Amino acid sequence: MTDLDPAAHGEAPNEDVAAEPAWLAIGRELKAIAQIGLTFNRDPYDAARYERVRELSAALIAQGSGHDVRPLLEAFRAETGYATPKVDVRAAVFAGGRVLLVREVSDGLWTLPGGWADVNESPSISAVREVAEESGFEARAVKLAAVYDYRKRNRPQALDSIFKLFFVCELTGGSARPSIETSEVAFFARHELPALSIGRTTAAQIERMFRHAEEPGLPTDFD
Repeated sequence: MTDLDPAAHGEAPNEDVAAEPAWLAIGRELKAIAQIGLTFNRDPYDAARYERVRELSAALIAQGSGHDVRPLLEAFRAETGYATPKVDVRAAVFAGGRVLLVREVSDGLWTLPGGWADVNESPSISAVREVAEESGFEARAVKLAAVYDYRKRNRPQALDSIFKLFFVCELTGGSARPSIETSEVAFFARHELPALSIGRTTAAQIERMFRHAEEPGLPTDFD
């Protein structure tokens, strides 16, 4: 995930997390249109036009974010095929009324264990694998609690379009063991949450996972 906001990681103030700059939304969509057009067109003139659209999307995003346009354009050109959202999985593991969080090495902040879903792995398996890798604990997914649109729920400005899948899990074994990605592992009560890495998990998302754990009959949330 490419964060375009230099202040992307601390806990967000109490304002609408759905807000994002117009240049990012427009640039992201132009990037996808160009990538899809270059994948399926058979006309060299149309290919040149789509390439120009890609260049303009990179220029727009670079101008808005303050990044250098050249590496952005190189990254855009490396992506081929039909443009689709990326999938992030998060596991809410509960024990004794507390939720498992891990502290990220990358920013020093806390999150539900998780990360990108892997190829040839179902989403729930990816989620429990992330629990084991990042925390040392073993878990079993018992409910898909939410499918969220990243740009509507998480504050950092990301170049990618992302769907976030949250699973409520039960603890089945293991013990706390940080990894190369995490520096600490701990369980927290709902009103004692540490500073969160909101690009990964927000306080509102954790509160919703507490609700789902307490009320298993709640329907899955979705955007």
